[in-house]
Amino acid sequence: MSGSGRHGGRPSSDGELISSDRQVANLVEKLRGYDRIAVDTEADSLHCYREKLCLLQISAGEDDYIVDPLADVDLAALATRLAQKELVLHGADFDLRMLRRGLNLTATRVFDTVIAARLVGIREFSLAALVERFFGLKLPKGSQKANWARRPLPARMAQYAMNDTRYLLPLAEKLEAELEERGRMEWFRQSCERAIEQAAVKRARDPDEVWRIRGAGALRGQAAAVLRALWQWREQEAEAADRPPFHILRNEQLLHATQRFVAGETPEYRHLSPRRRQTFVEAAQGALQLPAAEWPAPPLRSGTRPTNEALRRSEELRARRDRAAHELKVEPTLLAPRATLDAIAAEESRAATLLLPWQRAALGI
Repeated sequence: MSGSGRHGGRPSSDGELISSDRQVANLVEKLRGYDRIAVDTEADSLHCYREKLCLLQISAGEDDYIVDPLADVDLAALATRLAQKELVLHGADFDLRMLRRGLNLTATRVFDTVIAARLVGIREFSLAALVERFFGLKLPKGSQKANWARRPLPARMAQYAMNDTRYLLPLAEKLEAELEERGRMEWFRQSCERAIEQAAVKRARDPDEVWRIRGAGALRGQAAAVLRALWQWREQEAEAADRPPFHILRNEQLLHATQRFVAGETPEYRHLSPRRRQTFVEAAQGALQLPAAEWPAPPLRSGTRPTNEALRRSEELRARRDRAAHELKVEPTLLAPRATLDAIAAEESRAATLLLPWQRAALGI
């Protein structure tokens, strides 16, 4: 991709780094004249306990910018400006949540290039695949484990980050033309509005269920109490150290430790400091001493067993969905995931909330 620009001719750059209030004010003014702006975000979820917004990449017209939210800058005016625009995003959900959490920005209009690509029947819809498909360019691969909170930001990371928005505007134009050609712009509008709605829903963690990691379903009684205690210990240690929980102990290590403690043994994890090892053992021992009345209750089974009629209806819906997807040349899950069809088969009235109008029309529901 060396030497290639957004349209295949403009030289690539790392984008202007915005890290002062004066630069933010200038950027807010520059964005005034644009209705459609490409946006992407980078966070540090692999490097801290609570992920935070570390970079905000913006492309407007022929210009690219990288905004540093970690600098001592006020981004309120920028958030207000962006909320007035149509934001072009690739896979909007994560970015919309990060913008809401990091900038208190709630988008009003979105152009999600993933949704657009899927609606025109494209099966390989990663950004790299789409850029190669439409512009014949290969984006350089970047590290998925990069620490975006690192400062100063290395040039290679800045280049990688900027590529995430540099091609979104012309990509949106091409996808929009294909949507128009297929008469699917209304489908796209409905899907993007649903994406905005879903991103605005806060994801609450149930304290009685959040510790039930993969593999915990087989644990009952005292063993479940030990796992819960070790999970809570790990959360406390991770928060205090501002590190992701898996940096303390991985999930499989929590399960292994639980089995060992219940068997009357003490597992050894040499990477734990003496203090951390002591509190780790104390957490398990405290759980082992709990009376049975304080052990976690077995998880409730979700829902009831589907009736034969519901199973028949679900099979019928899947067959109908697959036929419609084949005719429309799109992925079946774009019309409705299996879980959605199962829910509608059990209670047909749920179709009105689980499916968009265009999806219901395609399925004849």
